[in-house]
Amino acid sequence: MKKSSGSIFVVVAASLWAMDGVLRRSLYVLAPLTIVLWEHLIGLAILAPTNWRKLQLRTIGKQSWLIGAAIGLFSGLIGTLAFTAALQQVNYIPFSVVLLMQKLQPIFAGMTAYVLLRERFTRRYFLWALLAMVAAFFVTFPNGSVSLLEGNGQIIAALLALTAAICWGGSTSLSKLLLQKQTEVQATALRFGWTILWSLLAMLLFAPTLLTVIPNFSQLILLIAIALSTGMVAVYLYYRGLKTTPVMVTTILELTFPVLAVLIDIFVYKSVLAPSQYVAAVLMFICLHQVSRSHIAHLAKPL
Repeated sequence: MKKSSGSIFVVVAASLWAMDGVLRRSLYVLAPLTIVLWEHLIGLAILAPTNWRKLQLRTIGKQSWLIGAAIGLFSGLIGTLAFTAALQQVNYIPFSVVLLMQKLQPIFAGMTAYVLLRERFTRRYFLWALLAMVAAFFVTFPNGSVSLLEGNGQIIAALLALTAAICWGGSTSLSKLLLQKQTEVQATALRFGWTILWSLLAMLLFAPTLLTVIPNFSQLILLIAIALSTGMVAVYLYYRGLKTTPVMVTTILELTFPVLAVLIDIFVYKSVLAPSQYVAAVLMFICLHQVSRSHIAHLAKPL
């Protein structure tokens, strides 16, 4: 698969994730841990039977199992749990603040990529990446003006969103390391399988009553929709793209998510944008295109 097509898969996955907030917020009556468990159960139930021959569990080495466990814990459980919990704090924090925190992922992904993958980037990459992140800020906040709600709830929600950014950003490099030895199907199965195990363990230790909670029919439909779009399908497409795309490029391409999320606000929530947000959105797409074309980030010798 060509590197250019890998970038396309990453952008498609990020586009699907833009719908995640809409679907996930509709499940506000469920505990975040319940949502995490069931969306991964459904995703794995769809993935395993349809890709059984491609799984080849015997070919997965011990190191890959351990990396999969780390991804399942930090990205699958803690990251998704924190993001879901932050989205449910709509009375304490603006939705745009949650999105802003996710834009910090490239920082944490870059740190782990430098250590685990020895990725490097040139000054040109740094300039386009910095410009993309500045544009992302103005996409989220009209005229660059940040308005935060008062109270402890806002602080807790912001910390939850930041936790998600740290977990997802760091797990990008772990996923890249996993994909050096395993296929995207195997990597997806490992992430979902381990997330289910970690979720069950978390319920057993901290909220045993949640083990008996079964979503109703309408909630199951939403969870299936998540699995077939922003969940399992998006993760699979993301891994296909990540396999041939450097982490430092991938994290910038993921900024497609906040741009589309703002557009969704227009049609779903009837939110009118300021002129500065439209300008910033166009600028961000230009930056993403330049990052994707240039191949200025590259891998050194693998660890």
